[in-house]
Amino acid sequence: MPRNSSVADVLFEPHAPVTIPIARGGLFAVRRVYCVGRNYAEHILEMGNDTREPPFFFGKPADAIVVGGAAIPYPPQTSDLHHEIELVVAIGKDGADIAAADALDHVYGYAAGLDMTRRDLQAVAKKAGRPWDMAKGFDYSAPIGTIEPASAIGHPAKGAITLAVNGVERQRGDLGDQIWNVSDTIAFLSRFVTLKAGDIVMTGTPAGVGAVVRGDVLEGSIEGVGTVRTRIS
Repeated sequence: MPRNSSVADVLFEPHAPVTIPIARGGLFAVRRVYCVGRNYAEHILEMGNDTREPPFFFGKPADAIVVGGAAIPYPPQTSDLHHEIELVVAIGKDGADIAAADALDHVYGYAAGLDMTRRDLQAVAKKAGRPWDMAKGFDYSAPIGTIEPASAIGHPAKGAITLAVNGVERQRGDLGDQIWNVSDTIAFLSRFVTLKAGDIVMTGTPAGVGAVVRGDVLEGSIEGVGTVRTRIS
């Protein structure tokens, strides 16, 4: 909507804002979702890639976020839906060209999240050199748990990050294994875009990604941060 337009000028009712619950009360209104690709060495190797490249980013629409442990539907046009457990960073302060030393001042809090991926579509896109949008940015592709404010938990730099499917552990890593830590990731990303309060950064997944099917229950946990849960319907 143009800045000088009124609500009465809008063709249809604006969509409700996307929000994530905050652990100690309130809601975090989401603006954009940025995702870091290939940020744990073992996951990079299991996907057949090289660990020596700088970070790169892809996006998900804000309304792909699912909260409250709600079930998510198995998406269409895939037969290979994968789980990826990730540390989610909630940006609470605007900034561009942010120095790594100042980056954590821009973080409001943290959560556990899932980057659900249509792996077969991603493989086709990779082979053809095409964007990953339909592999990563589909409906209900970003379940996220409750945000814990950094003022309460600090800025976790290490700690177990795990994902279980139907009670059986599939993924286990440590936040300390990230190639690009939160400070470096924010600094690098802010060279390309102005980060705004309300932005979400999903920081990559450890090794152990794999397929899920209808009926599976996914439970992720990050030490000192929280949990995320969903069921594939």
